[in-house]
Formats: sequence, C-alpha cells, structure tokens
Amino acid sequence: MEKAQYGIMRFAKYKGPEIGNIEAHNERTKKKYASNLDVDVSRSNQNFHLVEPKGKYRAEAERQIAEAGCRTRKDSVRVVETLITASPEFFKGKKKAAIKEYFQTALDFIRAHQNPDTILSAVVHMDEKSPHMHLSFVPLTEDGRLSAKDIVGNKKKLTWWQDEFWKHMVKKYPELEHGESANYRTCHWQLLPYAMASQTGRDHIPPRVFKEMTRLNKQRERLDGLLTGMTLLNMKARTEEICKLLDSYIPGVEKMQTQLNKYSTAFTVTVTENKKLKKKNAQLSQSLDKATEESTLKKIADARLRSDYEEAVAVLDRIPPEIINVYARMPAERRSKAHEEVL
Repeated sequence: MEKAQYGIMRFAKYKGPEIGNIEAHNERTKKKYASNLDVDVSRSNQNFHLVEPKGKYRAEAERQIAEAGCRTRKDSVRVVETLITASPEFFKGKKKAAIKEYFQTALDFIRAHQNPDTILSAVVHMDEKSPHMHLSFVPLTEDGRLSAKDIVGNKKKLTWWQDEFWKHMVKKYPELEHGESANYRTCHWQLLPYAMASQTGRDHIPPRVFKEMTRLNKQRERLDGLLTGMTLLNMKARTEEICKLLDSYIPGVEKMQTQLNKYSTAFTVTVTENKKLKKKNAQLSQSLDKATEESTLKKIADARLRSDYEEAVAVLDRIPPEIINVYARMPAERRSKAHEEVL
C-alpha cells in the first residue's frame, strides 16, 4: 500500500537578530553547518532561487517597512518565513525540472495572496534529505500595515491558508491529499471544547486561579518563543524543549479550563464591553463610589483571565505536526522525567 502524499506549508515569524540566522541558513553563506547534519554542502550547488534576494533580509525588510510608513517596536515581526515542501514519497523519481515546477506552483499561490513585492527570497534547497523551499516575506498588509497577526496570526487564518494551498496545488497534483494541519484530533487538548457552560452558578473567581494563570502565561510565553524562533538549524533542540514543556503545559491548560467552567457566570463581558470598562477604570476615582469601583475592576480582571486562557489554547495550534508526532511517541518514563525538569 502506497503512503499518502501531502503538500506541506508552514509559517514562522521573526522579529530581529534571528533574521540574520535564517538568512545565513537559507542563502548558504556558511562553509560548514555543524549544527545541521542534514546539510550536504557538496550538493549545495544544486540549490536554486525562484526569487533572488535584493540584499540582506533585515535591511530590505526595514526599507520596505519605512517606505510603507509603518511604526515598529522591538518585538514587531519583520519577516515571515514560509517553509514549503511535500511528503518524501512525492519527490521520489522526480527530476529537478519537475521539482522546480512544484515549487513554482507553490510560489504562484503565495504571490496570489501576498504582495509579490514583499517577498525577500524564495530559495529551494536540494542539499538536504528532502527538497524544500524557504520563502521569506515582509508581513505588510494590502492597506500598508505591518501585521503578521493579520496575515498568519490565528488558527482561523492558518486553517484558511492550508485549505487554499491544497485547493491550489491539487489542480496540478491530484495525488496530493488534504492533511489535518491545525486540527490534531489525536491530541488531548483538542478534545476540550471551549464552552463556558454554567455548572455551579458561581460568580467569584478566587485569587489562586489568577495565580495559576500567571504561571501558565509564563509557560505560554516560553512556548511561543520556542516556536517563533524555530528554524531547520535548531529544530531538533527546540523540539526536545517543547516536548518537555508540553508535559506540564497541557495539564495546566486542562486544569484552567476546568476552573473557568466552574466560574462561568463571571464571563459575560464582551470585547466591546471590556473596552468600555477600561475607559471607566480611568474615571473611577472621580465618578464612581467604592462598591461600583470594585465591581468594575473585578469585571476587567475576569475578562483578562478569559483572554489569557484563549491565548494559552491558541499557541497549541501553532505547534507543527512533526513535533506533535515526536511528543506522542516519547516514552512515558522520559516524559515523566521531562515533566520534573520543567517543574
């Protein structure tokens, strides 16, 4: 029985100094790659560009951002890298011309949905285990804003990208099957529907729940950082770190959902209402009595707690399927030890 063949597309976001690192890897500016044993430099002359870089990634990104009149912060995402490949079985027996045609088709898809002028480089690596393309672009929106969040920043958008990518590629490559990226049905956090159904009717969230969320937030930030800075160079090491973190993070998310279900009546504040509450907060000392002040502050805190929980769940959807598979196969005793190390 032949193995299923999938088209693969994955995004990663980069903010600052790490942009130089991905450029060095993508453009093969080093003579040796000791940290990535998959690179066979004797075959690097087989690599090819579909989009040649005009200059250094970071400098070109800053130029485009400045010309668009965008303000940036230190933590602004300046470059999004798209890794495009396919199952190893797909490339078996294909010559370089056919492989190039596959990646050109993928490039045409990106160009149809992202301003081609923002693409910094599109280079295909033939010197590793399986052909793949690194396509880097500046996340400028159609209306000239710098916003990786708008382009690839949430589960709904990522699912849209994957669905549209498959629809585009399958026209020329009908053998490609539609995978389940961003829908890891075997992972137990996906068995937890986000439904704040009332169970007890309680409306007071104790301080310990907020403390637990603070701890979960720190883990989420660490997990998000590991995912954001992931490249082929550090993937092995970061996969190990992520798997260690997941053994405490996933139970933490599950526990938090159980806690929030108990106090569901506190979650009645909409996003619009929350903005009004924050505005009220600035006027409390002048226009509200003490009882109303405490009630309003409580609603703001509860809304923040709900938002933090949603972000804690959302970061799980960014984990690539490859890492999920590693985590699922990790021996129980090793996972137990990893859990102790994280704690």
